[in-house]
Amino acid sequence: MMKYSLCLFVAAASAAAVRGGVPAPGPDGRYTLEAPGIRAQFIPYAATLTNLFVKDKNGVERDIVLGYDNASFYPVDPGHPVYNAVPGRYANRIGNATFKIDNVTYNTVANDGPNTLHSGPNNWSFRVWNVTEVTKNSITYSIYDPANSTNMPGHVEATVTYSLSKNKWNIVMDAISPDTKTPIMLTQHTYFQLDAFANPDNRTIWNHTMHMPKARRVMEVDGNALPTGVIANISKGAIDDFWSKPRKLGFASEQPGFQGHCGGDGACHGYNTNWAFDKKSTKDIAATLSSEWSGIKADLRTNQEAIVLYTCNWNDGKTEFKSTQGVKGQDKFIPRDGCIAIEAQDYVDGINHPEWGRLDKQLFGPGQKYHWESSWTFGLIDED
Repeated sequence: MMKYSLCLFVAAASAAAVRGGVPAPGPDGRYTLEAPGIRAQFIPYAATLTNLFVKDKNGVERDIVLGYDNASFYPVDPGHPVYNAVPGRYANRIGNATFKIDNVTYNTVANDGPNTLHSGPNNWSFRVWNVTEVTKNSITYSIYDPANSTNMPGHVEATVTYSLSKNKWNIVMDAISPDTKTPIMLTQHTYFQLDAFANPDNRTIWNHTMHMPKARRVMEVDGNALPTGVIANISKGAIDDFWSKPRKLGFASEQPGFQGHCGGDGACHGYNTNWAFDKKSTKDIAATLSSEWSGIKADLRTNQEAIVLYTCNWNDGKTEFKSTQGVKGQDKFIPRDGCIAIEAQDYVDGINHPEWGRLDKQLFGPGQKYHWESSWTFGLIDED
């Protein structure tokens, strides 16, 4: 059955490619890009990165993002974790599944408690994108989002280009609403595990180190991980303090408030949190994720003014990681807290908080262009 599904998936992906006059993917449904020190694979479903290979401190190639061995499983996974995909047209949460534009109220689908997550169950991460251009080190996807497909006004046309250069993954997204003002806020929803689950002693993300020197403010959230409207300054040593110095992601696990810190009415520990950056340029490093065990570090640069980190609290321990990951002789299951999603974007639910002054960065049209860019540069800790 899975083999038959893969055939259908590859056929659909190939058809999308052929329509644009570009090469079809490989027999596994993936496009493979390469550059010195880095190799990546992608599929048209949700413009998804499926595999990202870099070398660790011992020269071993590690696949450092989550995903599935079988490309056909991405569209049928009932959990739909948005592995390394592009959700849209508005990423993250919309409070109470409603927003206003020019005093007109729009109601979106509540798919995350009372709120809308990633624009609802028909968002861009559920769709097969068109492949418009492929080279040995880049791939471009496009999508046409009809008006009201996610209960949002006006149609949107968008592209994402992934490219590789030496030790670097570049991402550029552009979108336009030609005729109507509408919300647009995108992200690349990347799940990292820099040890590729090969550390025999620890598969959680708590031994990874995070540093965000420009992230001195955080959006406080309610029990459903929705910003309350309060943007708080972060004091040194507080649970959200990754600005004052590099810290292990689990450094605050014994602090009061760590349990329940990310909502879930107290059930979610760790992070599902939106930080605001101080003024920076796209040349500044916005975040660095690293692991002492693998020796791998990843530097994020972005034109976005905020970031979301989610430390995979809701993993149920029943999902397997890929055959490119893990260590021989151990089981293949991703534990709770086994990964971190890192999402450069704007302020979550900013369309419902005009007091934040984000409307000109989250509402576009008619004819206004939205532009998003980020890059990840990979290296080794001992190169510092």
